[in-house]
Amino acid sequence: MVNTIEFKLLAPYNKEASLIGSFSNWEDIPMQKDKKGYFRTQVELEDGTYQYKFRVRSRSWFFESDQWIEVNDPCATNIDGPTQHGIVRIKEGQKIVDTYVWQHDNHPLPTDYELVIYEMHVSDFSGGEDDPHERGQYQHVIEKLNYLCDLGINAIELMPIKEYPGNYSWGYNPRYFFATETSYGTTEELKHLIDECHARGIRVLLDKIYNHSETSSPLTQIDHDYWYYHEPRDLDNSWGPEFNYEFYDETFDRKPAWEFVGDAVRFWIEEYHFDGIRYDAARQLANYDFMYWIVQTAKETAGSKPFYNVAEYIPEQIDITNIDGPMDGCWHESFYITVKAHICGDTFNLEQLKEVLDCQRQGYMGTTNVVNYLSNHDHERLMVELAKRDIFEEEAFRRLKLGVVLLMTAVGIPMVWMGEEFGDYHRRTPEPAKIEWMLLKHDLNRSLWQHYQSLIRLRRNNHALYTENIDFFYEDIDSKVLAYTRWNEEGSRVVVVANFSGNHLADYRIPHFPANGVWREWMGNCDVEAEEDRISIDLLEYEAKVFVWGS
Repeated sequence: MVNTIEFKLLAPYNKEASLIGSFSNWEDIPMQKDKKGYFRTQVELEDGTYQYKFRVRSRSWFFESDQWIEVNDPCATNIDGPTQHGIVRIKEGQKIVDTYVWQHDNHPLPTDYELVIYEMHVSDFSGGEDDPHERGQYQHVIEKLNYLCDLGINAIELMPIKEYPGNYSWGYNPRYFFATETSYGTTEELKHLIDECHARGIRVLLDKIYNHSETSSPLTQIDHDYWYYHEPRDLDNSWGPEFNYEFYDETFDRKPAWEFVGDAVRFWIEEYHFDGIRYDAARQLANYDFMYWIVQTAKETAGSKPFYNVAEYIPEQIDITNIDGPMDGCWHESFYITVKAHICGDTFNLEQLKEVLDCQRQGYMGTTNVVNYLSNHDHERLMVELAKRDIFEEEAFRRLKLGVVLLMTAVGIPMVWMGEEFGDYHRRTPEPAKIEWMLLKHDLNRSLWQHYQSLIRLRRNNHALYTENIDFFYEDIDSKVLAYTRWNEEGSRVVVVANFSGNHLADYRIPHFPANGVWREWMGNCDVEAEEDRISIDLLEYEAKVFVWGS
C-alpha cells in the first residue's frame, strides 16, 4: 500500500529547505513554506522504515550567510545510532514510533505524598553483577524491578534518556528532544520498562533538560537565535545554547521555545506514559510564566493520572513551589547539605537541623513541596564523604543508618540515589561506574539495605509520615540529642530520638514523651514503655531510634 506522508520543518525565516532520505536515494525533494513558517512536502511511501534528513539554508550566525547545511528533524522520534540519521516508521499510512501495546495502563499508582523515589542512571544501574554478561539497558532494569519492589520504592526517576552524542553520558547534553538514547535499547523496550513498573505500582519520573541543548542540536544549526539566546547569560552556569523563553515572534504569533518544549513534554507523556518530570537547572529557565504553563501543559496531558513536576532550583527559592509557585515540588538541597554535615560530624546546629527536617520552617508548605535526599547524581555518596574523614566500617554504616532515619521521617518526599541503599562507595564520575551489587554479600552492606527496607516500609505504611505535622519536643545541646514526633489526626504516631554525638549514652532519659504506654521500637522490633511522660533508652554513637505508637 502506497501512502502520502507529509514531512514538515519549522524554519520561518530561512530561505529554502528540502527533504532528503533513503526513499529519494538522498536526492533533494523541494519543500514549500506555508503561512505559519513551516516548510512542507509530501512523499508517496509504502509502509516501512526509512531514514531521512533536511537540507536548509541556515540563518545561524556561525555559518556563512544562507549556507546550505544538513540537519536531522528536530522532532525526529527515532535516531539511527550508526548513521545518526532520523528514522520515520510508516504503518497503515501513519507515522508511528513503534507498535508497542500497553498492558498495565490502568493499574492504580501512588499519589504524590506516598512517593519514595529511586534515582537511577540506566547504564550504571544494571551491571557489576558476578556474571559475564554486558548490562546497562532498559531490559536489564526490568530484571531488577523485583529487587526495587523488595526494597519498597514506588517511584523511579530516570536520569535523562534523550538521544545524546556517543554511547555513554549522564544525558545532560541533549541533542534530540523527541528521540530516546539508542544505546539503552529500543523505544518498545523503554515502554515495556514503564509498563512493567506500572504493573508493580511504580511511577516513572523522567529527568528533563529544558534550559539548554547540546551545541549541535538541529535547532542551533537551523536558526540559532530563533530558539536560543545569542550568548550565555551566566557563563558560570552555561552548558550549551540556552532556550530563550522571553522571545515572542510577532509575525507568526509564536513563542518558539515555548512551542517546541511544550510539544516535547506532551510527546513524552502521551507516547511513553511518564508520571512526572524533574526539571534540571530550573533556575536557568529564568521564566516563571513559562514554568507555570509547562506544568499545566504536563498535567492536562496526563489527564486524571497523578503527575509530579519537581524542579532542581539551586540555590533554593521557596516560591518555586507552594500554592503560588509554578512547580509541585523542588529538590531540597539544604536537607542534603545539613544532614551530611551532621552525619559526618562537621557541625552540630539544632536550628539548622530542625529547619530541614521541617521544611515549613523555611517557608515550604509541606510534604510534596520538597524532595529530600542523602545524595544524588550531583553529589558524592555519603559513604565517600565519610571516607574522606577517615570514618569507615561499622562506624560509617551506623552514621549512614542515622541519615536514613532522618530521610524517611522528615517532612517531604524521600529520594534514594542508586546504590546508596547498600553502601556503594564509588566516587562521582562522568565515566561509566556500575554500582557494585556484589557488596550485598557483605553483612554490613546487607544490614544497611535491610535498614532502608524497614524504614521505607514505615514511611509508606504509617500515615503520620504523610502529613506536615512535626513537633521537636526534646533538645539536649550538650549531649547532641534531638527528639521529634510525627502524627496524624487518626492516631498514628512516630517518634524519632537521634544522637548526633560520638558518645554512647546509656540509660538516657527522654522527658516530655508524647504519650504514656507501650511503643514499638521499630528497628529493634521490641516494646518500650513510656511512664510518667518519659522513657529511658540506650543510644549508641550517631544512632537514631524510631518509636511507633500501637504497631
